[in-house]
Amino acid sequence: MATIENTLWFIEMKLHADLDLSQVAHHCNLSPFALARWFALATGWPVMRYIRARRLSEAAQALRRGAPDILEVALSAGYSSHEAFTRAFHELFGITPKQARLHTDVPMPLVEPLRMKEKKHIALAEPRFETRPSFIVAGLGERFTFDANEGIVGLWQAFVPYLGRVANAVDGLTYGLCCNPGDDGSFEYIAGIEVSRTNGLPPAFRAFKVPEQRYAVFRHQGHVSTIHQTFFTVFDQWLPNAGYVLADSPEFEQYSADFDPSRAQGHVDIWIPITHSLPGAEG
Repeated sequence: MATIENTLWFIEMKLHADLDLSQVAHHCNLSPFALARWFALATGWPVMRYIRARRLSEAAQALRRGAPDILEVALSAGYSSHEAFTRAFHELFGITPKQARLHTDVPMPLVEPLRMKEKKHIALAEPRFETRPSFIVAGLGERFTFDANEGIVGLWQAFVPYLGRVANAVDGLTYGLCCNPGDDGSFEYIAGIEVSRTNGLPPAFRAFKVPEQRYAVFRHQGHVSTIHQTFFTVFDQWLPNAGYVLADSPEFEQYSADFDPSRAQGHVDIWIPITHSLPGAEG
């Protein structure tokens, strides 16, 4: 698994090539979904949005240096038409490419190459390793991106009234499941419970069958609002150093039956799918 610095360098080297999410993921030895989550945790940017912003910023600088052919600049930035380039350019900078070339004194929010400062890792509890058989999570689901996921809290608030009222529920545990990744780095998040079968579910529910998988399971320490710090440390520090390969499979949070963050009760476990490890990695 590549470091975030190596990934940013790769993006810069391939910025004007036909670069997509799958190619960056392959370079990092990650699935596209895992890359999208890790990159956003480390930088605050979705991968492809960062690449587009960098390409458009390079294009803006070329125009300000007097590049005479806007279409040539558009093609270099990865756009197949003058119209598509102009729309994307205006959406990011608030002016058209022609205006950028004519009015070089107009301030523009150019996106410079990221230079990562060291981010603070937190202390992780020792993980346990578990192969979990296939199971079904059912609940309320919506699509999110890693930079725009504030709605997850509202999804949980909408789901809570269903607790104890769902047919075929297995136990009192609840799950936050990340699944169904999109090519744009988006994902579906389901706030739900495990069920033995899907008949009789409320009409608004989504159901997803999680395949049998080997996991590294981490007990999150602290309030649930800081869970992103645990994810960041697992992805950025533990995975590269422990010799594991992240599986192309859903990850999820598992909340204990007595979980209540307002009273500091219960706990949450983070299940990270792994495929294999270097010899001795599991002790």
